[in-house]
Amino acid sequence: MADTSFRQAADSVLWPLRSYLLLARTWMRAQAQYPVSLLLTALGTGLAAVSEILAVLVVFDHAGVLAGFTVAEGLLLAGTANLAFGCADLLMGAVERLGVHIRAGSLDTMLVRPVPPLVQLATDHFALRRLGKIVPAAVTTGAALHLCDIDWTLGKVLMLPVLLVSGTAVAASVWVAGACVQFFATDSRDAANSLTYGGQALTEYPLAIYAKEVVLAVTFAVPLAFVGWQPVLYLLDRPDPTGLPDALRLAPPLVALVSCAAAALLWRLGLRHYRSTGS
Repeated sequence: MADTSFRQAADSVLWPLRSYLLLARTWMRAQAQYPVSLLLTALGTGLAAVSEILAVLVVFDHAGVLAGFTVAEGLLLAGTANLAFGCADLLMGAVERLGVHIRAGSLDTMLVRPVPPLVQLATDHFALRRLGKIVPAAVTTGAALHLCDIDWTLGKVLMLPVLLVSGTAVAASVWVAGACVQFFATDSRDAANSLTYGGQALTEYPLAIYAKEVVLAVTFAVPLAFVGWQPVLYLLDRPDPTGLPDALRLAPPLVALVSCAAAALLWRLGLRHYRSTGS
């Protein structure tokens, strides 16, 4: 009996993950039928990502040092932020189309299938072209880690992947939370994008250049500071120039758990609020 209960509990946890991988694989196989189109769209996405990194370089080239950060440190901040948001966009970016599914009535179809609707929504038209965002960000992050004067310890080596995964989880939770607004206002996609793509642009630069109110908002309201800013402060052993406690740099894993839990609650609240289109 105990073994059966354990298997059922394990299946209930692993089933959404297996479903996600299966649906994503299906969309990837469909896109692979048109390799030239896939390559061109990925290259286009990659060029856009490179242009964002170049914009950061231009700013630092003119400023020299920005809020106490050198060019290499600025690239580390931009690289980690873009890497986290790029991974989140690949994994959960499709949820921003929730309003489209609500208006078309296709969300009703998702609700009656034996797969969690959030999994179906996240994998809908799963776009491999988004890898074009991840590759330049990963290269930038790797190069910046090499160029920055980081006192590598065993703790930092072990924490680096944890910080990157935590940043991705925070960014993904922001994506889901922003999408949930469309349950209540179906035409609010642009407002949600201001939190995701706008948040990515904001976190590419040191938060110390922004007003204190902005720093507090992206730390305690929408926790974008834990995507790249706090992890980079930890790696560089730098005191927080905004005056916030240095202990926050160790909080990304906890913030990621809380953010994901909050996004899940918002999703459940949105589903309870949703009324079928009847189509």
